[in-house]
Amino acid sequence: MVPVAEGRERLRQTFDQAAQLYAQARPGYPEDLFDDLQRWGRLTGSTRVLEVGCGTGQATRSLARRGWHVTAVELGGALADVARRDLHGFRNVEVVTAEFERWEPPRVPYQLVFAATSWHWLDPDVAFDKAAGLLGSAGILGIVSTHHVQPAGGDDFFEQIQEAYAAIGEADPRVRPPRPDEVVDDLAADITASGCFCDPVVQRYLVSHTHTAEEYIRLLSTYSGHIAMSADQRAYLFAEIRRRVGDRSPPRLRKHYLNVLHVSRVRADHR
Repeated sequence: MVPVAEGRERLRQTFDQAAQLYAQARPGYPEDLFDDLQRWGRLTGSTRVLEVGCGTGQATRSLARRGWHVTAVELGGALADVARRDLHGFRNVEVVTAEFERWEPPRVPYQLVFAATSWHWLDPDVAFDKAAGLLGSAGILGIVSTHHVQPAGGDDFFEQIQEAYAAIGEADPRVRPPRPDEVVDDLAADITASGCFCDPVVQRYLVSHTHTAEEYIRLLSTYSGHIAMSADQRAYLFAEIRRRVGDRSPPRLRKHYLNVLHVSRVRADHR
């Protein structure tokens, strides 16, 4: 059995192989989420933000549009290069290529450490303590976790396509994605248990995106598990997606995501 840390390290480095696709296919986040983050964190236009794992900037744009000064740390060199290219119009954004756990930042406290669908790739024995150490006395930790869900009346394509995943030995034992109310997100408990942060506020946002077969295949091609598949597995799966979506009228599928925002203040006794 591959150790958890070793498996996490291997998979989190796969994204760099699909940097350009990542920029094209990965969805952003609802603006309501950033409105709530700003309000709950009492963040102003001068806020200094450290974003952990920016990818190609899906969340960075929303942070930067608020006038915040963003330092975005990204492990993948190719992802960071694409982010710099696509975010060049924001003079308040700096993209740094580094591993967050080992990165040595400037000695200036941040008001917000933020991570969107990236925190689970970090070493939890390091990440919480390091984030708290980078924040000032009233600093905020904001983390977004993302879950693939199927609300009542949602598209049943994801149940049907499990036949194709089963054929290549990659079936999801859940058969269908969970309903939003079935999602158990333990991150708030993890934040509190770290001893670094207190009283997390949690809010959920249900969003959906409609895809053609090719758009959906491009999206899947940015997921670590699909990147790690063999070429034969991907070829079979993608052919089945094209066939099944092509048989629909109109030839589209609708995918739902549950974004969960956690906002927590650094503990006064941590420093």
